[in-house]
Order: sequence, then C-alpha cells, then structure tokens
Amino acid sequence: MGILSLLTDFGTQDGFIGVMKGVIWGICPDVKISDISHAVEPQNVAQGAVILSRVAPFFPDGTVHVAVIDPGVGTTRRAIAAQIGTQFCVAPDNGLLTLWLQDAEERQLPLKFVDLDNPDYWLKSITGTFHGRDLFAPVGAHLAAGVPLEELGTVINDPIRLNMPIPEKTDAGWRAHITLIDHFGNIRTNLRVEKVDANAKIRIADEEITGLVKSYGHKDVGTLVALGDSGGYLEVAVVNGNAVERLGVQVGDVVEVVQ
Repeated sequence: MGILSLLTDFGTQDGFIGVMKGVIWGICPDVKISDISHAVEPQNVAQGAVILSRVAPFFPDGTVHVAVIDPGVGTTRRAIAAQIGTQFCVAPDNGLLTLWLQDAEERQLPLKFVDLDNPDYWLKSITGTFHGRDLFAPVGAHLAAGVPLEELGTVINDPIRLNMPIPEKTDAGWRAHITLIDHFGNIRTNLRVEKVDANAKIRIADEEITGLVKSYGHKDVGTLVALGDSGGYLEVAVVNGNAVERLGVQVGDVVEVVQ
C-alpha cells in the first residue's frame, strides 16, 4: 500500500481536491493520500517550491508527490514526472521542483525525469484548465500503483529551474533572504542555522537581534528572537506574536548576519 501526497494552490471550497482524490482512488484504490497543503498563494510557484523541498524528505521511500501550482496550465509548458532519490514527483515543468532538486544534488541522490507525453496514463478527456484532475492525478496514481517511471513518457534531462536567491557569504558573515512567511507570521530564511554563530547579530528591517535562542519559550512574550526553524533554517519570530506584522517585511527581503 503506497503513499501519495498532494500539494496545490486550489483551496478547499470548490471540490478540486476531492475530485483529484476520486481519480486517484479510481486507479489505485489502496493508496493512502496525504494533504501537504492546498493553501499555497495562487500561482506562487516559488512558495510551492519552498514547501515541497521542506516537506518531501520526511516521507518514506516510494512516496509519490503530486504538486500542482500551475499558472501555465493549458499552454505548451511540459508536464513532468521525476524520481528524486527514493521518491517520485508529478508536477508542471515550471520550476516547482527547483529546491528539492538542489538538495538532492548536494546529497548526490539519483535523479530521473520524463516528459509526460504518453496519453495512455491520462484521463481520456483533457481540459485546458484542470490538468490536476485530468493529467497529474492519474499519472500519480499509476506511479503509486507500480507503473515504471519510463513508461509514462520520454526521458528528459532539462527540467525548468527557478532563479531563486541563495545565501551569500560576506566579509561580516552572511546575507540571507526571506523565503517563507508561515501561518504564525514567523519569518523563515534560506540560510542554514548551523552556519550562524550562537552569538551572531541578525539584522532585519530596522531591528537587530543578538544571539540565537533554542525555542520561542526561552524569551518573554513580545520579544523579537532568532532561532533555527523545524527545517534547520534561520528564522525570525516574535514570541507569541507576529513578526511579519511587526517588521513589515516580505519574501525576498534581505536578512544580514554579522558574526
């Protein structure tokens, strides 16, 4: 019995996720489906890439991830499937896999890609606006049912990559970037916290934080703190508060680390 995850920007009110699950279970009735998120900002491929890269490595071997943030649906953009290490992903070829691929390459994991150009594994009728139901869900289900990756289409080696910022080493320390603002208003960056000295100064907006804490509860309520998030990246937060509201920053802004 396999596991298949879903990551989309579809929301939950319109039945889009429900019908995708119906298609999946119609092909692979025993698969377990996990919802990563359906609250990605509409058309925000970069946000989806961050979430996918942080979540997918925690799933077991053989998991199939169906990720659909697809502003190019119905155009000439490719649909692809990939083997990334011991897992699989089905997605539009728009850079959604960028960060997961970077991590896999750093770890020297095996990678394979196919262009999903074999219609035998799609629904019989394909619309121009809902490839999540008509193409990605059935392909993901067939993968979960044991169909080999290479049967799904033509092997390729050039998936689209997003041009996403990476941390920059400076004379003073690091220049990091905000990559994600979570539900609590915590500010997550692209800098691994292991690269940050325990007593470093973290500069963000007009504020400066001295040193890292182990968790939110180590400072008083309302205090601006820096710490490692659950994925091992530098995070800025307000204890029991909302850091992004306090600082007025957004994804892509710079966070300076002096050490």
